[in-house]
Amino acid sequence: MANKILQQKTITTPKRKNIALVAHDNMKSALINWTETHKEKLVQHNLMATGTTGNLMQKHLDVPVKPLISGPLGGDQQLGGMIAEGKIDVLIFFWDPFEPMPHDPDIKALLRVAAVWNIPIACSVSSANFLVTSPLFESAFERQIPDYDKYLEERL
Repeated sequence: MANKILQQKTITTPKRKNIALVAHDNMKSALINWTETHKEKLVQHNLMATGTTGNLMQKHLDVPVKPLISGPLGGDQQLGGMIAEGKIDVLIFFWDPFEPMPHDPDIKALLRVAAVWNIPIACSVSSANFLVTSPLFESAFERQIPDYDKYLEERL
């Protein structure tokens, strides 16, 4: 039985976005430095972050950051669920490709669900710089996402 291609629909990502910020332990300082550099742009959006990263961001940036569960304790899965529910518009995840993590399957699942739901993802300072300097970062834009309702109709 051949796999059907999941139908897509167009949605509009709002001007004020829900941005998730995540960093592995030895990448936290890079993320904090990056957020300090781009604080003026970031505070125009709703920020959320996993565990320690969120606490560090609130302390260093003195801006509200919605705290989520720590990544290894389920925060990556929490973010994945929020992405699938349409509650996250951008993922900035400074991960360390050289450091094996006990929750690597959760990280892979998070990146997969972000790709499935077609949200912008930045995994390094360079890609985050491109993302935050894009005109789309400060405006509404259209994107394609899976049409889950049509998928369910076809399955019945």
